[in-house]
Amino acid sequence: MIDRLVVLGATGDLNARYLLPALAALRAAGHLGDGFELTCADRQDWTEEEFRHWACAQLDRHAPEEWHEVKKAIAGAARYRQADATSAADLAPLVAGDGPVAVYLALPPAIFPGTIAALGAASLPPGSRIVLEKPFGEDLNSAVELNRLLAEVVPEQAVFRVDHFLAMTTVQNVLGSRLANRVLEPLWNSAHIAEVEIVWNETLTLEGRAGYYDGAGALKDMVQNHLLQVLCLVAMEPPLSLGERDLRDRKIDVLRSVRPLTDDDVVRRTRRARYLAGRIGDRDVPAYAEEEGVDPGRRTETYAEVELELESWRWSGTTFRLSSGKALGDDRKEVAVRFRPVPHLPFGHSGRAEPNVLRFGLEPETMTLALTGIGSGTRTLAPLTLSARMDESGLPAYGRLLLDILEGNAALSIRGDEAEEAWRVLEPVMSAWSRDLVPLDEYPAGSHARA
Repeated sequence: MIDRLVVLGATGDLNARYLLPALAALRAAGHLGDGFELTCADRQDWTEEEFRHWACAQLDRHAPEEWHEVKKAIAGAARYRQADATSAADLAPLVAGDGPVAVYLALPPAIFPGTIAALGAASLPPGSRIVLEKPFGEDLNSAVELNRLLAEVVPEQAVFRVDHFLAMTTVQNVLGSRLANRVLEPLWNSAHIAEVEIVWNETLTLEGRAGYYDGAGALKDMVQNHLLQVLCLVAMEPPLSLGERDLRDRKIDVLRSVRPLTDDDVVRRTRRARYLAGRIGDRDVPAYAEEEGVDPGRRTETYAEVELELESWRWSGTTFRLSSGKALGDDRKEVAVRFRPVPHLPFGHSGRAEPNVLRFGLEPETMTLALTGIGSGTRTLAPLTLSARMDESGLPAYGRLLLDILEGNAALSIRGDEAEEAWRVLEPVMSAWSRDLVPLDEYPAGSHARA
């Protein structure tokens, strides 16, 4: 297990909200000892004491209140260095030392190429690992180039392209529910499933992320970055094991089976929109184009929807709909598996049987199954819902990711060819949207209907 972590971009939102609390969780669970070394670096001209004060404030805000000693230990042990992430001279002293180091690029994706080149020139110790937060590149060509740069610095098994969605308990439970229950797997195909909907709709707006989001939009930020990964787990063939090679091979099979979209397909099967001024709960929200840091001329979408079909024996005839939107009236974050209706109802006119729907709630982590039964004391068909709430995991998603990185378990990391294949799936959509073949619709912030 590696016991040295360097975080580049350490004064940013990712370190504040996720990495520092994840390290605290690992420490609280006994995974990190006193010998663990944390080095944080960024362009900010801070002293070590100023950084520790900031880190304490972030841990107080984002980690459990009762972890007083744990939070104090994490912040107190952190070293801070001012550094340019694209300068080999600045990075060399950060990675120097005995034994391998894990370097986490908590940076804007545009800086990745320069940082990777600088790490190559900084002489990483043997066995070191490079961690990149997705999205991995901005399109297929940039992903191919990033893979080429990484291959010059470290072997593929030392590259961790992380996606915290894959570490969420419910996302992993999609596999568990399928593969550990005989009642589901025989039905997990197009003969029984009409549609799978993978949704991440949220009431949140930009929340200070305009600098990144306005250059990405909902399609890259959520659909390409996260929802395609969930699709892989939903649609993959049963792997021989959940080991690194078996799991990744089956995931890329899914991406390769996606039927390529033509321009006509994109026009019929995709939608994009952005929010106008409106009201969400008790707060007024300005139009996206008026948000601070937004360039209206970019025509960035805040809602994206894509329908895909898989050309495979198991899934031919099933529709997969991936969608994500911001500034909506309700949070809806789930995988909804919609089964086909039964072929015959022997109940006459006693009611209507809605198709069964199995829902995996991603946030909060729940599972519900909508069935049809007989109403109490009657012979009339009535809806019946079975529900369960997942037990809270001992580690947050980023805690599980960091533990995998330090232990060298790459099963939940995105392999290089998989990262490229994910871009291939959506390149036709990006191309058609850039040519305005699909209009940029608008919806009021706080909308409750589908955007």
